Amino acid sequence: MSAAAGGRIYKGFGHCYAVGPPRSSSALAAADPTTENPPMRKNISSGSPFEPKIGFSRAVRIGPHLAISGTAPIAANGEVAAPGDVYGQTKRCLEIAAAAISAAGMKLEDTIRTRIMLTDISRWNDAARAHGEVFAAIRPACTFVEVKGLIDKAWLVEIEVDCVVAADA
Repeated sequence: MSAAAGGRIYKGFGHCYAVGPPRSSSALAAADPTTENPPMRKNISSGSPFEPKIGFSRAVRIGPHLAISGTAPIAANGEVAAPGDVYGQTKRCLEIAAAAISAAGMKLEDTIRTRIMLTDISRWNDAARAHGEVFAAIRPACTFVEVKGLIDKAWLVEIEVDCVVAADA
């Protein structure tokens, strides 16, 4: 939004925020969570033992938005999936994320961003191959970053996913 359109741009901490002219009262009411019909919140659990300990949900959906927490390569039996294998661990993280997307009533095609955290960035190609097998046709925004470590030293990758259902869906 430009200043000529009645808006202002604020910069701070590496982010820019556009502030436009005041919204109509109906638009403000629609965006106000204290109104009669705020968007419903749905917490989705994967059954991870970390969820109640830490106090988080695998995913949270509010209206058309879904945020999936950092998803680690935990096998169904609670052990580390594919030890030592970045590709196998990435596939498992994406399977868990896909299950959360489905549980939220959404589709993989609703994915708009993925964040892939690796403990060794030199192995990014292995994670990228697994990511591409799932998202090649969808092509969400994607970031690969190296992190110093994850909760379990055997985890080589952790993935976050954001989804939005299109208004016309």
